[in-house]
Amino acid sequence: MTAIAIVYHSGYGHTAVVAEHIAKGIAATPGVTAKLYKADELSTPDNGPWAELTAADAIIFGAPTYMGSASAPMKAFMDASSKMWFTQTWKDKLAAGFTNSASWSGDKLSTLTQFAVFAAQHGMIWAGTGMMPGNNNSKGSTEDINRVGSFLGLMTQANADQPPELAPPESDRKTAELFGKRIAEATVRWKRGA
Repeated sequence: MTAIAIVYHSGYGHTAVVAEHIAKGIAATPGVTAKLYKADELSTPDNGPWAELTAADAIIFGAPTYMGSASAPMKAFMDASSKMWFTQTWKDKLAAGFTNSASWSGDKLSTLTQFAVFAAQHGMIWAGTGMMPGNNNSKGSTEDINRVGSFLGLMTQANADQPPELAPPESDRKTAELFGKRIAEATVRWKRGA
């Protein structure tokens, strides 16, 4: 069995919706399981979930983009991982990332870059979306897969005045599922050594 951990923070519930859809995409892949971990519940690497992260074959990091970077609880988790960094416990695990914001850009790329650098410091292997951008010509639509057009990691957009039941929209939820499936398949290949 291949195990993938999703460590995320969600301030208003929108990023949690994305995490759940990524997990759904992972679970649709035979032989792969996903487990969600809330970053704000991982304050110290001495509790049980940290051992589960170490046992996972891949870790996906996710947070809303606030003020041009990952939210503070996610950053606190990242800082708390220094013990794992020192011993290179996560070295050669697959890593990926996702972020959500209310605006189309919201400087989300800086959050994904932050996650990619974080993963690189841990010696992890980064995987991007592997998706062509949607909504990028006159025939495109906001209903397209990867409508925000990200390659480094998954970007989604949720209107701030809409509850998590409505935002992000269905196209972003489907994109999240495809992203989860991609990371699951890549993890299986990486684990197998192909």
